Amino acid sequence: MDKYPNEMSFLDHLEELRWHLIRSCMAIVVLASIAFIAKDFIFDTIIFGPKKIDFPTYKWFCHLSETFGQGESFCISEMPFRIQSRTVAGQFSAHLWTSILAGFIVAFPYVIFEFWKFVSPGLHENERKNARGFIFISSLLFFIGVIFGYYVVTPLSINFLGNYTVSGEVFNDFDLSSYIGLLRASVLASGLIFELPIIIYFLTKVGVVTPKFLSKNRKFALVIVLSLSAIITPPDIVSQIIVSIPLLILYEVSIFISKFTYRRLEKEMQKTSTNS
Repeated sequence: MDKYPNEMSFLDHLEELRWHLIRSCMAIVVLASIAFIAKDFIFDTIIFGPKKIDFPTYKWFCHLSETFGQGESFCISEMPFRIQSRTVAGQFSAHLWTSILAGFIVAFPYVIFEFWKFVSPGLHENERKNARGFIFISSLLFFIGVIFGYYVVTPLSINFLGNYTVSGEVFNDFDLSSYIGLLRASVLASGLIFELPIIIYFLTKVGVVTPKFLSKNRKFALVIVLSLSAIITPPDIVSQIIVSIPLLILYEVSIFISKFTYRRLEKEMQKTSTNS
């Protein structure tokens, strides 16, 4: 008789993973189909929102400029560029891939749920209890990152690059795929970066990092944060500072989470050693 009747083989795990991936992809496809149908709202309101001068971020910067006595130095009166499609299938391709992106973003909590269902059977009961809010917290952080990327990183990048010229003889005509690529990279990069506390939590759980290591290497983290800010934002100091602040806050939050997790691990190890 098998000593471990409930133990799954490697092939069984692969089959289980396959079905989790299939259900996740199905959820993304269903939501992507809805986004595909809602083309006018997705493109006119969301995708091309940062291109309009009445976008909330531009109004906010204009208000701050006036509040701090800078007049209208940060106010935007026009967006001196046009968006065009220069390939036969350019607009359809942009429509299709943008719908898939929207489907993935909206389906993210369900994708995380499927991931959690696959991983959780391998955890101890107390570990499952301690990570009960994993789906909610990771989804919340991801959506906050997406919102930050859309309302902060994207408009800063579009405003800077749209107004940048090497000569008055050159007019900015951005290709549709280039414009959407900038927005997509800003939104997804920010969403994934905001998952840092979750990543640190799991790295601490498996013993890869410690709070002492994170605190000791804070100066290196600062360099990495500034480098990330330089990558996902236009090359001006104001934009990099605006993006760096929440990333530094995330790092400090990650240190706090690591300390909390590390203390719990130490208590569990002490209990185990006492009982043994």
